[in-house]
Amino acid sequence: MASPAHASKLPPFTLLDEPLLSFSPSDSAQIDVHPLRGLVNFGPYSKDSFGGYTPQVRIATVGPESAFKRRGELMASLRASYRPSDRSEYVPPYPGFEALFRVRLESAPGSAHIKWPDSLNQLPGDGDPQDRLFRAMDAAFRRLDTVRNEFDVVLVHLPDSWAPATRTKFFDAHDVLKALGAKYNIPTQVLNDRVFTFNYKASLAWRLAIALYVKAAGTPWKLAPLKGVPVDTAYIGLAYALRGDQRNAHYVTCCSQVFDMDGGGMQFVAFEARDPVVDVAEARRNPFLSRDDMRAVLARSLALYQGRNGGNLPKRLVIHKTTAFKPEEIDGAFDALSGVPEIECIEIGAASCWRGVWLIESGRAKPLTKPSGYPVPRGTMVVRSGNSALVWVAGNAPEVSNKGDYYQGKKSIPKPLQLIRHAGSGSLELIAHEALALTKMDWNNDALYDPVPVSIRYSQRLARTIANVPDLPGNVYPYRLFM
Repeated sequence: MASPAHASKLPPFTLLDEPLLSFSPSDSAQIDVHPLRGLVNFGPYSKDSFGGYTPQVRIATVGPESAFKRRGELMASLRASYRPSDRSEYVPPYPGFEALFRVRLESAPGSAHIKWPDSLNQLPGDGDPQDRLFRAMDAAFRRLDTVRNEFDVVLVHLPDSWAPATRTKFFDAHDVLKALGAKYNIPTQVLNDRVFTFNYKASLAWRLAIALYVKAAGTPWKLAPLKGVPVDTAYIGLAYALRGDQRNAHYVTCCSQVFDMDGGGMQFVAFEARDPVVDVAEARRNPFLSRDDMRAVLARSLALYQGRNGGNLPKRLVIHKTTAFKPEEIDGAFDALSGVPEIECIEIGAASCWRGVWLIESGRAKPLTKPSGYPVPRGTMVVRSGNSALVWVAGNAPEVSNKGDYYQGKKSIPKPLQLIRHAGSGSLELIAHEALALTKMDWNNDALYDPVPVSIRYSQRLARTIANVPDLPGNVYPYRLFM
């Protein structure tokens, strides 16, 4: 017999505080929950150091010759100020690149600008359009590498008319471009034609300006200290991808990303597993590493952390991935991290079937409540068991709005992330708050948060690139090369 409805009851929920962002390494008062408002009020986190080694961000360009002038006009437009015409409750006025970042935005010398023909068929060489485009991109990077001291970031324009060749079943120009940039240590910003006609000038300027500043090695913000997070905590994100033809894949590629507790130190580790995949179907559904491979990749990540921190080990290490941890993976992690006192292995699932509706007082005797016009608050957390919890990283965030409530995207009822702890013994509230904070560390957009923690987002990005570009070496890469 089914239980009566009044006997069915969820556990109490918790509202986590909106994580604060820091905009100064030396002044603890320069903090804000709003990334753009913090930049306007305080300037970027690296303002005191960035301008010390370069007074400007220099932009090189690559693209069809007919759009050369438009690319230049687009970059020049970032020097101007704009008032927001969309998301006005969230987006502050854009003050101009130099006023925002305290450095100038300049065009690189003429030798750092490469003009392609307007038609793919006019690119030099033989073969299909993908072959021609790849050779053109590689030639552009080789030429730019000879004048590397004359620019900081390369703007690469792939016009919409080239779309049939830029993304096919076996070729993704964006991923190939990022892989070539990693090979030559050249950061890139990819553009399509839409950017030239985008009507929301303030939003466009915010997004492009932050991306260019970060790719030039600037730091716009970091996480302010989270209450309860032990000092010397670090985060690693894992993402796996079957390399090459999915039908004949024999190895799992693993990508690990290392973060300091403030969200800094973002570096990728590209690692190709050595042990063969026994069950390819299972690897497609739930890719995983053997004990030896997990030990190897985490030992390499740990060495990277020690290199950034004077040889010291973290006191606590949190490992994120989107699939369940197999027992052999946990054993491999503890093998590699035997010197780390506290280890947390956390599965972060974004495909939860749970939904929540926020109820407010109705002002009537019956019913006492009614659904709010906005979703549950961002940071709502429900403990499901001793080792799992739900946390809504998407939701109402009135702290960042100048008009009251604010729901990013304004679409659908948000679903929570599902956190499952496979190893460790820390507080679930702390684990959820860390995941919530790390959603604010994707510097590749102007949004308040990303749907998943940056530990997951960036490692997925590199995993996808590695899967699409088989000859990308298994090296350590700065995160900005893949943004």
